[in-house]
Amino acid sequence: MTQPMVAILDDEPAVRRLLSDALEDAGFRTASFARATEFEAALNTMSPDVCLVDLGLPDRDGLTLVHRLALESGASIIIISGRAQVQDRVTGLELGADDYITKPFEPAEVVARVRARLRGPKTGPKTSHTATFNGWTAHFDRYMLEDETGEETAFSHAEGEVLRLFLDAPKRLISRAQMQETLGGVAGESFDRAMDVRISRLRTKLKEDPKNPRLIKTIYGAGYIFLGDVKWG
Repeated sequence: MTQPMVAILDDEPAVRRLLSDALEDAGFRTASFARATEFEAALNTMSPDVCLVDLGLPDRDGLTLVHRLALESGASIIIISGRAQVQDRVTGLELGADDYITKPFEPAEVVARVRARLRGPKTGPKTSHTATFNGWTAHFDRYMLEDETGEETAFSHAEGEVLRLFLDAPKRLISRAQMQETLGGVAGESFDRAMDVRISRLRTKLKEDPKNPRLIKTIYGAGYIFLGDVKWG
């Protein structure tokens, strides 16, 4: 079985070597890049399972690249950055990153986060790429939400994981603990904030009333319930 591929994008040679050595020792394949243009060119022939992206790139805004990857690729995206401000974390997650690690970091933690992302959702029919619910169609093969008029709105890989979790278990309470276990994230404030951001963005894309959402209901102190009638096909 082919080992998962991790793409490393960082302009610091020492960081690239550190990450590459740790990941390869853990059994992953790696490909390292110093510039965004090199990385984007390689995507024509390479399909990484996880992308580790530094925000301080010499030739491209890292957040712009993260957003593009979230919309156009099926890879999980982990930001690794020296920017430790809360707003940087929030922005990265809002633009589609799955996780955010600040520098300096422990290589073992990065390996653990990569493994967590690759575990992925444990529920749901893996061969089903389309679900319909309450006038919406979710196309998981191309990361698109389609409304009744045919208008399409893109969603990120990270948002898609949460949406699929809801669609696999409609009208059932999903606790934060269940979300963490199923989605493979690392428990803690960072995970909770990531879920808040993704659910907020999903509600916006589903044209929900933020004060009284119809589909994704918050059960305070308990979790969430998705109230749609779902059909996979």
